[in-house]
Amino acid sequence: MAARAYWQGQIRLALVSIPVEIYSATRSGASISFRQIHEPSGKPISYEKVVTGIGPIDTDEIMKGYQVEKGEYVLLDQDEIDAVKLESKKTLELTQFVDADEIDVLYYEKPYFVVPADDLAEEAFIVLREALKRTKKVGLGQLAMRGREYVVSLKPCGRGMVLETLRYADEVHKAQGYFRDIPDAKPDGELLDLAEALIAKKTAKFDPAEFHDRYVDALKGLIERKRKSKTNRKIIDDKDDGGGRSGSNVVDLMAALKKSMEKGGRGAAAKAPAKKAVAAKKAVAAKKPAAKKRA
Repeated sequence: MAARAYWQGQIRLALVSIPVEIYSATRSGASISFRQIHEPSGKPISYEKVVTGIGPIDTDEIMKGYQVEKGEYVLLDQDEIDAVKLESKKTLELTQFVDADEIDVLYYEKPYFVVPADDLAEEAFIVLREALKRTKKVGLGQLAMRGREYVVSLKPCGRGMVLETLRYADEVHKAQGYFRDIPDAKPDGELLDLAEALIAKKTAKFDPAEFHDRYVDALKGLIERKRKSKTNRKIIDDKDDGGGRSGSNVVDLMAALKKSMEKGGRGAAAKAPAKKAVAAKKAVAAKKPAAKKRA
């Protein structure tokens, strides 16, 4: 396997130990990063470590400080912090099994692929994978990696398994605090039937390749146009995409759902008004007298 293993060790279930390797299952998206530039000179802006009343200081004089009260810090150097880091134990012990739907999606953090470390580990690996499939359970345990200890889950995934790091309870907000003001009312039956019919009509197999970051695509397009123009002038894209809001804030939910069922296509209802608006703008522009040229 070309990728480098993120962690190597063994999964332990009672007296059975299975040598495994885990690999990151995700990668960073195609994000756009910027540098701050001094426009008159065109040079990147750098930042100095500065103390108020003293000025620039040497990086060797910097320590980590934890604020215990306003203006009062406990100082720690990097060696002290490193001494607290947990050693990366080479064993993940599965201490509990739960139904997959018992773990709220809010707790899932980052996935990793799990594969047997060698041919000798394959049989035990497959037995554990198939046992999890049959029982429809997820294995739980704690694992120390790179100085941190994680709660992790283990579940089948195709021919292999997926390990996911989970957030601790104190890292997740309680939903009740955000949802308590939503009324506990039963929806209108006819509206609910229409909504369910619309969901059924648009139900399809999930294909992640159909979705992409339109913001990143637009930024790349803007950067490419400015690069080709060889100028620092702003580029304004005044294309009307027909996505503007309606003049009224009141939406007839029943009519909207029915229209969605009739059209079936994305944004079909919004395109016609947009075209009329563009035509109206052109007509107004044609009536205006031409601006006089300045001498």
